[in-house]
Amino acid sequence: MNTKSTLERTTTDLDPVSADIGLLLLRVVFGGLLAAHGTQKLFGWFDGYGWSKTAASFDSMGYNPGKLFGTLAGLSELTGGLLLLLGLLTPLAAAIVLGTMINAVNATWDGGLLTGKGYETALLFAIAGAAIAFTGPGKFSLDNGRPWQRQGFVWGAGAVLLAVLAAVVTLIFKWVL
Repeated sequence: MNTKSTLERTTTDLDPVSADIGLLLLRVVFGGLLAAHGTQKLFGWFDGYGWSKTAASFDSMGYNPGKLFGTLAGLSELTGGLLLLLGLLTPLAAAIVLGTMINAVNATWDGGLLTGKGYETALLFAIAGAAIAFTGPGKFSLDNGRPWQRQGFVWGAGAVLLAVLAAVVTLIFKWVL
């Protein structure tokens, strides 16, 4: 009797780094897109609003003063995105991204899910940030092998907790200012 499966497993010497390659792709594309969103808000790059229109947009969403909150959102997207892209200070980067995206979900909640005008992009970005918080950046990162490298459940949970606290504080300021 043949004990081999009809679907034989193919292995290569690169199998041990497959997850690291996946994390690299996720970090670079996601971090790059998020950083680009930040430059849209701050500088008007990539057909973005620029700082003045972003501030006015934040004012209209109830984030007053819009100049403060718009700048904070743009800097958070730019900084968090670049740190994730590089795989640098990954738990902090993930916390920055997740906290910002929690507020983005709040701001776009009324648009609904899967409408094209709602919170699906912010939710997707939030989940990607949280996932990277738990997995870490992988081998192909500036964190890898450094004394400051942190990853795993405790650091992922800490990043999520920090993000939620920062988001709640921001929402409180939104409601009281």
